Amino acid sequence: MSINAVFEALSHPVRRKILSLLKKGPLSAGELAEHFDLSKPTLSVHFAKLKEAELVAVERQGTSLIYHLNLSILEEALTGFLAFKERDE
Repeated sequence: MSINAVFEALSHPVRRKILSLLKKGPLSAGELAEHFDLSKPTLSVHFAKLKEAELVAVERQGTSLIYHLNLSILEEALTGFLAFKERDE
């Protein structure tokens, strides 16, 4: 996990909303897409950024991609960030 990738992924409001939706439980790409007025290729870019940062895990169920929130990566990134800040004080 790269902390830079995590913060880059979190920098976009669409990706933050995807993570917020996934807090309630796993959703398919189609279910997530219903919440946005964006093209499938645009959403795919956002999903890829979240996967790259390991903030989401993806499993294939038949023809559907199911996204799961990976909170441990977010917790690890925030812990690392706070430790970095504490060293500066």
